[in-house]
Amino acid sequence: MIQSMTGFGKVTAEMTDKKVTIEIKSLNSKQLDLFTRIPSAYREKEMQIRNELSQKLERGKIDLMLHVEYIGKDTSTKINAAVVEGYYEQIRSLAERLSVSLPDDWFQTLLRLPDVIKNETVEVDEAEWQKVHQAVADAIAQLIEFRQQEGLMLQKLFEQKIATIAELLKEVEPYEQERIDKIKGRLLENLQKVPEVEYDKNRLEQELIYYLEKLDINEEKDRLKNHLQYFIDTMNNGSGQGKKLGFIVQEIGREINTLGSKSNHAEMQKIVVQMKDVLEQIKEQILNVL
Repeated sequence: MIQSMTGFGKVTAEMTDKKVTIEIKSLNSKQLDLFTRIPSAYREKEMQIRNELSQKLERGKIDLMLHVEYIGKDTSTKINAAVVEGYYEQIRSLAERLSVSLPDDWFQTLLRLPDVIKNETVEVDEAEWQKVHQAVADAIAQLIEFRQQEGLMLQKLFEQKIATIAELLKEVEPYEQERIDKIKGRLLENLQKVPEVEYDKNRLEQELIYYLEKLDINEEKDRLKNHLQYFIDTMNNGSGQGKKLGFIVQEIGREINTLGSKSNHAEMQKIVVQMKDVLEQIKEQILNVL
């Protein structure tokens, strides 16, 4: 079963003093693009997280956010009292010297100044990391499950579209002999319009056979049927088939284009246009297959 590259996973690990939320989003991309937003306390584990993402998610634009919310009284964010006092004395002294009024709201003014708020890096112990690591693994598993569900819908869509192209190909058959008869009749009619011209009927037959062989579409029909079946077989052959399916779609497009160029018949050309329309719908969605 194929998988989509679109996915989402979100898991929260709760400790006594904090909640750590892991959120992973995935979108389609030609290769693996990893973006992580991880607080400094967990930065040393970033390479381990990135390795697990690349191994399990394979391809796509992956965005991981690790967010920490403190729920106890203790927090790593502290107000630097010494810095606040220093700013206060400097502002009051400068205001007196310049004869300007002091701020109405001292506290808001001081808190906005540089280095007043400091974030202390807290060491993460092994027990906490094990909980966070498990949350990362669970979020990845959620995202993979999301991808599988999306992939199932894509697979059903592709099966319907491939079946539609196969049905349209069958509709071509009734017009093939009619097309040959019309071309042959048109050539003979044009010859009869030219007065007093003698021609070798055997040579004419040879030329007609040569001309009609160039318009023969049996090989294109057979190749198109094979490509359609190959698409279905590849789709059912596990995940990670997105690029391969894309190449098969290109081959299907080539055969449909050749059918159109050889058709030389209004109704056949209409059917070819319908095939191209269905194929474009497949192309739009194939970009999202893992």
